[in-house]
Amino acid sequence: MPPAQFPASYAQQQSQQYVAMPQTMAGQPLIQQPQAVYPQQSLGTMQTQPQAALPQSATSPVFVSAPAPALNSASPAAPMPADSGEVMLLGTYTPKIDAKGRMALPAKFRTQLGPGLIMARGQERCVYLFPQAEFRRVAMQIQHTSLGNKAAREYLRVLLSGAVDQTPDKQGRVLVPQMLRDYAKLGGDIVVIGVGTRAEIWDKKAWEQYLADNEQGYSDIADDVLPSVEW
Repeated sequence: MPPAQFPASYAQQQSQQYVAMPQTMAGQPLIQQPQAVYPQQSLGTMQTQPQAALPQSATSPVFVSAPAPALNSASPAAPMPADSGEVMLLGTYTPKIDAKGRMALPAKFRTQLGPGLIMARGQERCVYLFPQAEFRRVAMQIQHTSLGNKAAREYLRVLLSGAVDQTPDKQGRVLVPQMLRDYAKLGGDIVVIGVGTRAEIWDKKAWEQYLADNEQGYSDIADDVLPSVEW
């Protein structure tokens, strides 16, 4: 008796159907479908082998990785910071020093001096006020010079030994240490002036005398100090 013929399984029937009718799917030709055409494989092969690369033919789409989109030339550039970090302190102010040695900073100086500042001995018996970054810049320049220059070494010793960090309180007041008040002979009446990248604290009478003594010299030395500046 010949061996019994068993009907093909459902998976085999489906596989045979795909092989027998490669040009149709759901009654429509594949060429009319927008989907990519995949290679003809049996279900068993699809489960055990990795998917093969799509053949590039007239009916199969070619996938190309698109480059990153170019920046739109019409789009606005990133905004630049409004504050470049440069300090320009100007003007003359006459605050008071209270009994505890506290002085209210001029309102226009507070933002530029920052949340912390450096006080140090200045020339002509005044007290310097520096933003921290500016003081570090000046000190480093003197530090590099002082290794081979006796005058620079002596100046750096006096400058740094009398320098103190100060942080204004909520009312914008800073403490002027007794050492610096004695050095500049500061009493109750003082003058605070802006000198570009720093400010200076003077005793009021000493500042008025300084201006009187240097008024004529201010005019005479302009040509020597500022030879290339056009007014």
